[in-house]
Amino acid sequence: MTLAAFLALALMHLMAAISPGPAVLMSARIGLTEGLRAGALAAAGIGLGGVVWASAALFGLGLVFQAAPALLWVLRLCGAAYLIWMAAGLWRNADRPIAGATAATPRGAAAAFRLGLWTQLSNPKPAVLFSAIFLGTVPQGTAFWVYGALLLVVFVNETLWNIAVVRIFSFNPARDTYMSLKSVIDRALGGLLALLGIKIAAF
Repeated sequence: MTLAAFLALALMHLMAAISPGPAVLMSARIGLTEGLRAGALAAAGIGLGGVVWASAALFGLGLVFQAAPALLWVLRLCGAAYLIWMAAGLWRNADRPIAGATAATPRGAAAAFRLGLWTQLSNPKPAVLFSAIFLGTVPQGTAFWVYGALLLVVFVNETLWNIAVVRIFSFNPARDTYMSLKSVIDRALGGLLALLGIKIAAF
């Protein structure tokens, strides 16, 4: 693989990571409610989830989906159900006040990391996207260190972008706005997550 092709893949993935989706929405809410530390750990979980999907695409999951489309259908339904479950929780608790002056008590490191990981893994669309990109641009016989470098790029892109989202939404003006409009914002985020879940199930 040439350097130009590698950089093109890195840029394509960065654009995909930036596009709004469940991971970005969750990063925004964690930044608003729990701050930078919990959000950074969740972002690392999102990055690892991206590596899982990218690894699956590099090592043939796209071919498996083509051979057994029912597997992708089941995966989509499971991911959609998880997102809709999260959306229902946001909607149900939208009117519940947050204890404390400014935000919720941040969850533990492992819990924040797991939230990011499961949020990313609940959306199988990256696997389809990675398969489409890698099958056309990563030639057979590519050295394993190139695979490792591609997976590192995926982790860095996903993690740093979502940390940036967390940081933006963790600033005091953003958090103060959230506290004053909590029920509206939580219902809006819950509605968006539910719509994304439905879209994943239907695509």
